[in-house]
Amino acid sequence: MAADLVGSAGGTPRVKPGRGIGDAARRLLPALLGLVAAAASGCTAPPARLDAVPAAAVPAGGAAVAVIDRGWHTDIALPADAVAGPVAGVAQEFPGARFLVFGFGDREFYMSREESVLQTVAAMFPGPGVILVTGLGAPPAAAFGADRVVTLRLSCRELDTMTAFLRRALASRADGSPQRLGDGPYRGSLFYASSETYDLFHDCNRWTLAALLSAGLPADPDGVIFAGQVMAQVRQIAARQQRLQSSPAPGCAGIGRSGGG
Repeated sequence: MAADLVGSAGGTPRVKPGRGIGDAARRLLPALLGLVAAAASGCTAPPARLDAVPAAAVPAGGAAVAVIDRGWHTDIALPADAVAGPVAGVAQEFPGARFLVFGFGDREFYMSREESVLQTVAAMFPGPGVILVTGLGAPPAAAFGADRVVTLRLSCRELDTMTAFLRRALASRADGSPQRLGDGPYRGSLFYASSETYDLFHDCNRWTLAALLSAGLPADPDGVIFAGQVMAQVRQIAARQQRLQSSPAPGCAGIGRSGGG
């Protein structure tokens, strides 16, 4: 169950865009976010976009994760075969998928089939969170466009701790399995309940950086609202990894990653 890919003008397959923010919400959000950003430390304006950094080679001792710029929000993609422990139960829902994309959002707004300004405003206040998981049959750069994807390298231990972060973010049923809520906005995507609360100060972009921080990467979620702020940090991390790139190490298989939390 992998996401549909559609051809673009340049012949590169791209994932069909999910339901975004409606026209009315787009008119309202800049003003509301501007007021909040002005009051938030370090968020008076989105940072300047850095030049794209080519993805560093991934050593045999780890895995590559991708951070995806979706315009208003950001997602994280992991190789499906790198997802271990209880989160592997999510991977089993996407047979044939090579990558799993995780995105955090407000449950009511994200799962609604309709869009309204009131829903957008409500999403800025604390409410139940949801995680949209999408299975990809192609690499993220092919699905979303190389200019919107930055690849980072994780060691086995970093991969383990990020998987544990994802597991904690997923609400569990009585038997410990992730709580599936329903189909996502396009084929190849599913909604899962989150144990975390969503609001304007704990949104998808802070969540993305918190996931990177959980893996020990030098990410800082504080004061972040915009996707551009996330991608600027991610490109800096990628550049730093290139400078510090080390020799390959043994693979992660059999090391005993728990993926729990």
